[in-house]
Amino acid sequence: MRKLFGWIGKGIAAAIVLVLLYQAWLFAHVLWWIDHNPGMTSFMEAGLARQQEKNPDAGLRHRWVPYDRISIHLKRAIVAAEDAKFLTHEGFDVEGIQAAVEKNLKKGRLVAGGSTISQQLAKNLFLSGERSFIRKGQEAIITLMIEATWSKRRILEVYLNVIEWGNGIYGAEAAARRYYKVPAAALGPEQAARLAAMVPNPRWYENHRSSRAYQKRVVVISRYMWSAQVPR
Repeated sequence: MRKLFGWIGKGIAAAIVLVLLYQAWLFAHVLWWIDHNPGMTSFMEAGLARQQEKNPDAGLRHRWVPYDRISIHLKRAIVAAEDAKFLTHEGFDVEGIQAAVEKNLKKGRLVAGGSTISQQLAKNLFLSGERSFIRKGQEAIITLMIEATWSKRRILEVYLNVIEWGNGIYGAEAAARRYYKVPAAALGPEQAARLAAMVPNPRWYENHRSSRAYQKRVVVISRYMWSAQVPR
């Protein structure tokens, strides 16, 4: 029995060490990306795998552009749509989380996350799209790492360059050229609002931009984007 407990103790210790090593690996990437741009994210890898299931030769449309070459209208539209308190919170919107918890309890499962831009970025960079409490916990840890080491400007810059905007389409530059045949810097207010409205479900909205739900989102974003505060 003593040997059994000894082996169990060693197993637990080994598991703790592996978890700590994984967190250190994540943090090393977060530190590297303070001034180096991510090439491929976890969500991009998953998207590429989906594309190549249908066509082995498929690739992703993605082109990195610096913060200053992304339209101010798109920055404001994204903040208005996804995270109005972006500049003032430290990674988490407490009121948003409380509302999400209430919704999850009502449904009896994890259906909403109350995610901020920082949380969405953490998920996009490292995690999968599955909904689970373990994944949300890891997302929270990565969010703390990012918020502790990156500026808000850097967070928004990376976010705008890596999020999905349709099947195989990632980042503001690829999205602007795919939908409006212009660079991200040239997006106007209406175009920006329409792109921001796609973010919650980009692969569906790519081919359903005439839907009532999408049109409603565009109207709301257009109304509030002018007051959205974004990093300079």
